[in-house]
Amino acid sequence: MGFFDFIDQANAIVWGPPLMILLLGVGLILTVTTGFFQFRHFGWIMKKTFGSMMQKAGSGEGTISPWEAVTVAVGGAVGAGNIGGVASAIAVGGPGAVFWMWICALVGMLTKCAEVALALHYRQPDIWGDRYIGGPTYYMQKGLGEEKGWGGAYKILAIIFGGGLFIAFFLTMQCYNTAEAINSTFPSVGMVPVAAVYSAMVYLIVWGGLKSVASYAGKLVPFMCILYTVFAIFIIIKNIGQLPTAFALIFTNAFTGTAATGGFAGAAVAVVIQQGLKRALYSNEAGWGSSPMVHATAIVDHPIEQGLWGCFEVFVDTIIVCSMTALTIIVTGLWDSGLSGASLTLAAFETGIGFVGRVIIAVCTFLFALTTSTGWYTYYDTLIRHAFGEDSPTRRTLVFLIKATYALPGFLTVFLTMNSGFGSSRVWGIVDLSTGVPTFANLIAMLFLMKKFLELMKDYKARYMGIGEVDPDFVIWYEDKKKLAAK
Repeated sequence: MGFFDFIDQANAIVWGPPLMILLLGVGLILTVTTGFFQFRHFGWIMKKTFGSMMQKAGSGEGTISPWEAVTVAVGGAVGAGNIGGVASAIAVGGPGAVFWMWICALVGMLTKCAEVALALHYRQPDIWGDRYIGGPTYYMQKGLGEEKGWGGAYKILAIIFGGGLFIAFFLTMQCYNTAEAINSTFPSVGMVPVAAVYSAMVYLIVWGGLKSVASYAGKLVPFMCILYTVFAIFIIIKNIGQLPTAFALIFTNAFTGTAATGGFAGAAVAVVIQQGLKRALYSNEAGWGSSPMVHATAIVDHPIEQGLWGCFEVFVDTIIVCSMTALTIIVTGLWDSGLSGASLTLAAFETGIGFVGRVIIAVCTFLFALTTSTGWYTYYDTLIRHAFGEDSPTRRTLVFLIKATYALPGFLTVFLTMNSGFGSSRVWGIVDLSTGVPTFANLIAMLFLMKKFLELMKDYKARYMGIGEVDPDFVIWYEDKKKLAAK
């Protein structure tokens, strides 16, 4: 059995019905138990996120502002998944996959809110004193290991989560997608030179640490999202007559599958659902457990306060940006052309506005990928800091090595792909494994900690929304709870 055959078989197991049920189920349970919070209080979410972007950070503790945290997280989420991932979902599963991306995002808004809030609740200052740290491995340790009495058993989930996430460290799509997009737009520019320039820029940003990443993300993320969305809307309006047909294809094929047509091979309903959920997860990361690690550094007064930014993040990433990609591909009639990945999105934009469209996608791909790569650096840094909690030469060496070698695997992915003959679809198989494995571990932990999130939500609604009565004895931060218990 070859390496990629093994990856395919592993994905068939990981991405079977249990994970898909868990992914939608956790979001659905949270939606119902919070009284459909993301729908009933959507206006409040927008007011406290989009409506407060220019406000200063609260008086709480933390390292970077809520806006900087969310731009790093959005930058980490809005990337290859939005340009190449959505196109791949449509190319394999047909237009119906878009419907399941939407469903996954709508319930995923609460999933992201919960994992972010839990990351904030259980966070702690790092022993080096340079920033706050938190995330799934921290709420596994403190929530399951200490509060729930699991003892060392929590490490099983933590190791599965961390090990799965590190798959993407060694094989990532960001550098490859960037090189492919620029090379197909400007054929005289080779993929390997593009990968070298891209890797150098990643080093330039991550070398300054979290605050450097946050500074760049705060400037790039709004610009790239607006640029991409404006041109996509222009193409959709230009083809407005095809919009009703596009929506009909999305909604009907979601439940019937898609027949073979043009260069499209056809897809059964199970494939349609699976592709929608895979690419939604890779794009908005709701349930993956990745972005809570940067959200945990935010200066906030309450965990749910940053959790609302998690809701906003999923909405922007999937309901807005991914939808723009999907509708552009479908209204231009290229969804069944046989193209896939970034090449399909490039072709759709070129059909819509000519060669300028390819240039725009090439630029957006570069920016999206750059913010994703630099954002993810903070996640690996957090995992290493937690795995080696005590200050030691080993901890310092590994944190340095992550920084020093971070951009190298992406460059090697491009180099090896160009010189080995396997296509990007093979790399996407590894990407699927790196999302499925940690997501499984994270969602299981969230199921056991759901009560804690609901307690935090109840307290937030009472304190800030005037819904219910404030419990004066409720302790917002886990570290404060431990201090009180020690006294």
